[in-house]
Amino acid sequence: MAQKIVPLIMCGGAGTRLWPASRERAPKQFINLLGKHSSFQETILRVTDSELFAEPVVITNRAYSHMVADQLQELGIQADILLEPMQRDSGPAIAAGASYVAQRDPKALVLVLAADHVVRDVAAFRGAVQAAARQAEVGNIVTFGIVPDHPATGYGYIKRGIELDPCGLCQVEAFVEKPDEETARRYLEAGYLWNSGNFLFRSDLVLSEYERFDPTTVAAARRAVTDASQDLGCSILNQEAFGTCIAQSFDFAVLEKADCIAVMPVDMGWSDVGSWHAVWQLTDKDQNGNASKGEAVFLDAKDNFVSSEDLVCVVGVDNLAVISTRDATLVYDRRKGDKVRTLVKTLKSEGRKEVEEHLRVFRPWGSYQSLDLGPRYQVKRIMVKPGGRLSLQKHFHRAEHWIVVRGTALVTIGNQERILHENESTFIPIGEVHRLENPGKIPLELIEVQTGSYLGEDDIVRLDDVYHRI
Repeated sequence: MAQKIVPLIMCGGAGTRLWPASRERAPKQFINLLGKHSSFQETILRVTDSELFAEPVVITNRAYSHMVADQLQELGIQADILLEPMQRDSGPAIAAGASYVAQRDPKALVLVLAADHVVRDVAAFRGAVQAAARQAEVGNIVTFGIVPDHPATGYGYIKRGIELDPCGLCQVEAFVEKPDEETARRYLEAGYLWNSGNFLFRSDLVLSEYERFDPTTVAAARRAVTDASQDLGCSILNQEAFGTCIAQSFDFAVLEKADCIAVMPVDMGWSDVGSWHAVWQLTDKDQNGNASKGEAVFLDAKDNFVSSEDLVCVVGVDNLAVISTRDATLVYDRRKGDKVRTLVKTLKSEGRKEVEEHLRVFRPWGSYQSLDLGPRYQVKRIMVKPGGRLSLQKHFHRAEHWIVVRGTALVTIGNQERILHENESTFIPIGEVHRLENPGKIPLELIEVQTGSYLGEDDIVRLDDVYHRI
């Protein structure tokens, strides 16, 4: 195989079944569920073999752009970042990604990978990609089918057809929806594969196939790429054009209709990590089947899972998932993961802020976390990345005290600038224009004490913002 494969990392999902660890503004692909890296970072690391892969392209929600950039920087890896101005499902996202790659090479091989999946056997993954590339080059859209190890009811299945080469790659005879348990057992016995939702194709081929069934979306996706704007190193797809794409999954838009679909069977320790039950399956367990992330004590208990920053003790119960964060705790039968999605919908309908954000809130410049909140006061811990710069702003209802605990702060208050070092502080009166930035080489950490009649985040009037949030 002469040409390198371009990884297209799909990074826009919300992961509601992993609430409360996964939130709308900090979804599961960016959190460390199973190790020291997030699943997004692990996905990027799987495609770093420079002999096999070209520089990746990441397509994500505009709200996640700073998390993508930060996590790439942690790895020291470069990638092109495409930002969706709104969510239109996987079909338009893949059409836009393929169009972006085709601008440089119409016949480039594109490997579409979900950013929130886990692959334990990286060598098997790369071997399957190399084998699939041969069929993709000659005009097949190849999907990766996972060799099942149990009759799962949470995945779609693929029925294999005629074998195309000795490595086991076959035509797809049929895609079938998620089955009940009895049907899943029949599928397992008949050699069906799980549909992983990862694909390999030539960019020109997938666009021409997509165009056969939905020319409007392909034309709109191409315009969205051609008319994209640039901001902070990212390409923002044109909003007007992308908004005219028909929102539908890639499976429905192309795979279930096209004739040139093949499947590459692979056993690579794959999981879509779609629930806390899946996390329990992937985590080391004690002799009674209990697993934990964080400190936990189990007594007369079996097959439980705990995720918490604080000590959790589980006594006399089985098959529970206990997920505790600083502002929310979930306890449920871990075999009923679909109920969590229903719960999150209920919480969202009630306007619960815990659905959207953690106590630690990430921003393009860094993060902040509320430490204490009471009538007329709030205490926050603020971290500003080196080079980070908050907006020039003012508040109508609160004053602020800033105390630097680490690093160096450049503070603008009114028409004056001053440098604050560790253990130094300043005061911003109500209504005063101000800005905070980090001119140093290490993260800036400070404590902010707010006092006033209203302390909501919407009491911010931005006068200038390098991140264009005005």
